[in-house]
Amino acid sequence: MYHNDFYTPETQGAYELISIGELQLENGGVIPECELAVTTLGTLNEARDNAILITTWFSGTHQTWLQHYIGPGHALDPGKYFIVIINQIGNGLSTSPHNTSDPAITGSKFPRVSIGDDVVAQERLLREHFGIQQLYAVVGGSMGAEQTYEWAVRFPEKVQRAAPIAGTAQATPHDQLFTRVLAEAITVDPGYADGEYTSNEAVSEGLRRHARVWTLLGLSTEFWKQEYWRSLGFESKEQFISEFFEPLFAAMDPNALLTMAWKWGNGDVARHTDGDLAAALGRIKAKVFVMPINEDMFFPVRDCAAEQALIPGSELRVIEHIAGHFGLFNFDESYMQQVDQHLGELLAS
Repeated sequence: MYHNDFYTPETQGAYELISIGELQLENGGVIPECELAVTTLGTLNEARDNAILITTWFSGTHQTWLQHYIGPGHALDPGKYFIVIINQIGNGLSTSPHNTSDPAITGSKFPRVSIGDDVVAQERLLREHFGIQQLYAVVGGSMGAEQTYEWAVRFPEKVQRAAPIAGTAQATPHDQLFTRVLAEAITVDPGYADGEYTSNEAVSEGLRRHARVWTLLGLSTEFWKQEYWRSLGFESKEQFISEFFEPLFAAMDPNALLTMAWKWGNGDVARHTDGDLAAALGRIKAKVFVMPINEDMFFPVRDCAAEQALIPGSELRVIEHIAGHFGLFNFDESYMQQVDQHLGELLAS
């Protein structure tokens, strides 16, 4: 279903698969042998109190963080911190529909995994494998922001600082509709039946439709209006779509994308407090910088600001970038300069 080399260290960068054993899922079901794909940078100090956890976004892996966000000169400096990037369950590297060893949960039979399941698995790995009881910080973008909020609400004593970037603590009705459309783009083809694809052509067409859905909201209206794609080396918007968006998803396993789409659309920390979002966010003890992107059409500043107002002692730090949500890919230096400034101030607090 996917390019054979896409989910490999040669393509994604080095990682280690670490088993946390059986994982009971909060929506029912179980992953008998849950393995998480982990990359670490820097050195864990003797007190084990310099660890920063980074979580991954929809379709993403640790690769983008390694390429753009981490290193000397960045706020996320391995010379200062022990940085742990844990790929979310179902992203193609950690236990996912195509790589699980249990035939009962392969492909479309993969169970419903939640944001909460990701965080429970991550906490177990950090505690049992590294001996980390408390995190200096948790940082994540988009779906990684959902995981960041889940960490701060579920484990308030374990998180000292948190930076949710371009994401919310509670999926909005728009998120729920969008993720449903993402899934339908993959599964609507006549070549998809009973949870499986009947041909490679159906797979390719489903992933192409999925990519084109992203062109509508992944980038802002201003990005298209001002033809920002020209600054990225493309001669037309059609070329940008066919040579950037479509290849971005073409190599992925569609069942992994379906797993993550469901997870995104159902993320909600308020389930910990009987649906009371204010009560859930009020549990947070970490210092939080909420970092929306001003042109983001998924997670507009007003939605992020409304949640930030419910978090004690938090700050709203708006990132300005024309790309909107896909600014996360660091299309130019202005984005990363703002991220480093805000993260640097948070980590120094």
